[in-house]
Amino acid sequence: MLPVVILLSPAARKGIRLRKVIAVLIGLTISIACAGSDITVDGPRLNQTMSSMRSFGGTPEGASTRVAYSDANKEALNYLDGLMREAGLATQIDAAGNLIGHRAGTSTDLAPIMLGSHIDTVPNGGHYDGIVGVMAAIEVATTLHEQNLSLRHPLEFVVWSNEEGGKTGSRAMVGAVSPNEFDLPSLGERSLSVGTRFIGGNLNDIDSVQRSASEIAAYLELHIEQGAILDRKNIEIGVVEGIVGIRRWNVTVQGTTNHAGTTPMDQRADALYAAAQFMVLVRDVITDVPGTQVGTVGRIKAFPGAPNVVPGEAAMSLEIRDLSMEKVGALFDRIEAESSALAKATGTNIRFEQFYESLAAPTDELLRQLIESSSDSLGLSHQRMPSGAGHDAQSLGPISPIGMIFVPSRDGISHAPAEYTSPEQITNGANVLLRTLVSLDNKLD
Repeated sequence: MLPVVILLSPAARKGIRLRKVIAVLIGLTISIACAGSDITVDGPRLNQTMSSMRSFGGTPEGASTRVAYSDANKEALNYLDGLMREAGLATQIDAAGNLIGHRAGTSTDLAPIMLGSHIDTVPNGGHYDGIVGVMAAIEVATTLHEQNLSLRHPLEFVVWSNEEGGKTGSRAMVGAVSPNEFDLPSLGERSLSVGTRFIGGNLNDIDSVQRSASEIAAYLELHIEQGAILDRKNIEIGVVEGIVGIRRWNVTVQGTTNHAGTTPMDQRADALYAAAQFMVLVRDVITDVPGTQVGTVGRIKAFPGAPNVVPGEAAMSLEIRDLSMEKVGALFDRIEAESSALAKATGTNIRFEQFYESLAAPTDELLRQLIESSSDSLGLSHQRMPSGAGHDAQSLGPISPIGMIFVPSRDGISHAPAEYTSPEQITNGANVLLRTLVSLDNKLD
C-alpha cells in the first residue's frame, strides 16, 4: 500500500498545535486536581509537632498553662513561626498579635482562604483545644509545599491571639475590639495591650488588622469537639452546622431577710428557696422544647449568707445557647413569664438584666458538603452537629463563609488535663481539612 500524504495549510497546522497545547494544559490541570483529591498529610510528623507543643507551658501534673501573652505563649509562637517558614510560608505578626503565614496562589484576583485556630489555653488546661487546629493547618501547608501543589487561591494560616480571653485576635479582624478593652486583664499577668506588644503586636494600630467581606474567600477551622457526642457514638468527624449564639443575664431574687428560728415557714419570703425553684423552672422550660438548646444557671449566691438567717436576696446567672437567636429569645420570654408566677407564689420579686450576647454563626452549606465529601473519600463516618462552644470562626462569620470540622474528645472532657484526642483522630481531621481545602479552592470564586 502506498503512503498517503495529506498537505495542510499553515493555519491548519497552527490550529493543531494550539489544540495540542490546550490538551496538555487540560491534562496538567486534571493531574493537579487528581493529586489534590487523594493527597494526605504525614500523620506521624503532625503528631510529633503536637507533642512538641507540650513543652511550652506544660506542667509536671500533665496540664498545660499557656495562657495568652505569657512567656510560654511567646515561645510557642516562635516555634510555630519556624515551622511555617519551613513550610514555605511568609510570616508576620499583625497588630492584634495574630501569627499569620502567607502562601501565594496561582491567581492574583482571588481573596485568600484562611485556616487556623489558637494555641492559648485556660490555666491548668489541656493539650488539644485549639492546638489540633493550628498544628493540622501547618501540616496542611507543609504537605502542599512538599508536594509542590499550587492552589488558585492564596492561603493564610492563622494562629489567633487570646481566644480563651475573649477571641481578641479574630474579633479584631472584623473591627469588633474597642479601645476600652486595651487595658483589660488577660488570663495571665499582662493586660491585653501590654501582652499584645509583648508577643509582637500593637493594639494602638489595631485598625490595620480589619478585613472586609471581599478580603477573605472562606475560613476553615479544625477543632476538637469539647463534648462527648462523637466519642459516645463512635463517629469520626463532626460537620459543624453552626456555632451557637449565647445570651447571659444576671438574675436577682429579692425576698425578705428574717430570723431563721422565729420566722414560721409559711410566713417566709425566702429568696434562696425561690432561686432554687427558678433553677428547676429553667430546666423544665429548656427541656420542654425539641432541639439542641441548653440553659444553665452556673452561679448563685445568697445574702446575707448566714446559717441562722432567712436569705433576703439571691443573685445568680442565666445562660441560654442555641443556633437560633430567635429561639434563645423565645425561651427567655417563657422563662421570664413563668418567673412572674413563681415570684408571686413565693412572695419575692425576680429581676433580669442581660449582660452578654454572642450571636449565632451558621456555617456555610457548601463548606458543610465539601467536609462531608472529603470525609467520604477517606472512608470516615460523619455527622452534622452544632458547636456548643465559641470559636474564632464565630468572629469571622459576619464577613466570610465559615466551615468547622470536629474530631472526637475522649469522654467529652476539655479545658482540663484529661483532655484527649488520639493521634489517629488528629490525622483524620487534618486529612479532611486538607481535602476540603483543595475541593474548596476548585469550587470557590
